[in-house]
Amino acid sequence: MTPDAISDHEFAQFQRFIFEAAGITMAPSKKALVSGRLSKRLQHHRVKSYGDYFKLLSSGQEPGEAQLAVDLLTTNETYFFRENKHFDLLRKVAQEARGRSQSLRVWSAACSTGEEPYSIAMVLADVLTDQAWEITATDISTRVLQKARYGHYPMERTGNIPREYLQRFCLKGMDQYAGTLLVQRPLRKRVQFLEMNLNTALPQLGSFDVIFLRNVLIYFSTDTKRQVVARVAQLLKPGGYLFIGHSESLNDINNDVAMVAPSIYRKP
Repeated sequence: MTPDAISDHEFAQFQRFIFEAAGITMAPSKKALVSGRLSKRLQHHRVKSYGDYFKLLSSGQEPGEAQLAVDLLTTNETYFFRENKHFDLLRKVAQEARGRSQSLRVWSAACSTGEEPYSIAMVLADVLTDQAWEITATDISTRVLQKARYGHYPMERTGNIPREYLQRFCLKGMDQYAGTLLVQRPLRKRVQFLEMNLNTALPQLGSFDVIFLRNVLIYFSTDTKRQVVARVAQLLKPGGYLFIGHSESLNDINNDVAMVAPSIYRKP
C-alpha cells in the first residue's frame, strides 16, 4: 500500500509531535524528510494517510511506536573525527591531565550512531593509555544507540580515522563482513551509552571536563536552546570546554560559558 502524500495539516501535526517529544523545531523545508522517514511505518501498519498514522501514535495502542517515530525523525548525519580542531583541543586537554589522579570525563551529547564518542575514546586511549578516563554518550534515539553500542560501520564511513588509530583500535571485516570495520571491544567498553532527552531535566551524570554538544542546537527554537545549554553548562567543570557545531552559536543564548574560538566555549 503506497501512502497518500502528506498534507500541510498532517505535517503540522508531526511538527507539534516532535516539538513536544524532543523540543525540536522542524522547518517547513523538512516536510519531505518527515514523509520519507515515516512512509515505511504507514506501510507496516497498513494505514493510508499520515493523519491516520498520527492517530495511531496518539492513541497509545502500539507500545513503542511513538519512540520509534522519534528515532526516525531525530537521526542526524555524523562521522568520525568531525571538526578536527575540536579533537586537537581534546588532545591538549588530555595531555594536561596526564598524571592527574582525578578521572578525565567527557560527555558526547546527541551522539547518534557512535562515531563521535569512539573518536573521543581513540584520542583518550592514545594520550592517557591506562590512566583513568570516562566517556558518557547520550542520544534521544534508542535505535541509533543500539547501533552505537555495536560499533560496526561501513568502511567508507571511516576515512577520517588516522591510520595509526585504525590499526590500534579497529578490526577490518573479513568474508561476509568485508567492507566493514568493528571498533575493538576494549575501546567499546570504555564508552557508556545512555538514552537521554536534552529537552527535559537531566539525570545525575556528574561533572565533565569536556562536553560535545554538536549539530543539535540548530534544531531548537531560541528558548529551547537557552534551556538546553543552561542544563548542559551546569554539568561542565570550571575551566571545562563546551564544543558546538561549526554552524552554531551561543550568542545571546548563555552567559555561563565564554567563546574562546568559533564553536569552542569555556566555563570560567
